[in-house]
Amino acid sequence: MICLLRSPLHKIASKNTLLITFTGCKSGRRYTTPVNYVLDGNVIFITSLHSRSWWRSLRRGAAISIRLKGQDMETYGDVIEDDENVTRQLIAYLQKVPQYARYFKVNLDPDGNPNPEDVAQAAKERVMILLRSG
Repeated sequence: MICLLRSPLHKIASKNTLLITFTGCKSGRRYTTPVNYVLDGNVIFITSLHSRSWWRSLRRGAAISIRLKGQDMETYGDVIEDDENVTRQLIAYLQKVPQYARYFKVNLDPDGNPNPEDVAQAAKERVMILLRSG
């Protein structure tokens, strides 16, 4: 996936996948990993399971490089870990892309809004990373 997203053929995957490059907080090594994202204006929403460790290196204003839709850029972001704020951001995320609700085991009401109790349950296992583009 990394090779694809760096190639001229990136359009195959770059609609919802970007590359994020960061320095490991313990190792000091640079890592690049593909992640799914949702773009809302100049905010990039990324979610990860809390049990994964890569996102921990993004805490405390770490320098972050991304490759978004074939363009490299430097950015900054916030890691949101507490259940209440993850729930709030996950609701915004799912309102933007309700078709992703099934991946989080979140039911939608007839108007397409995510069920708050389902979102709160999903938030217990997740973190949200909000990056600012541009």
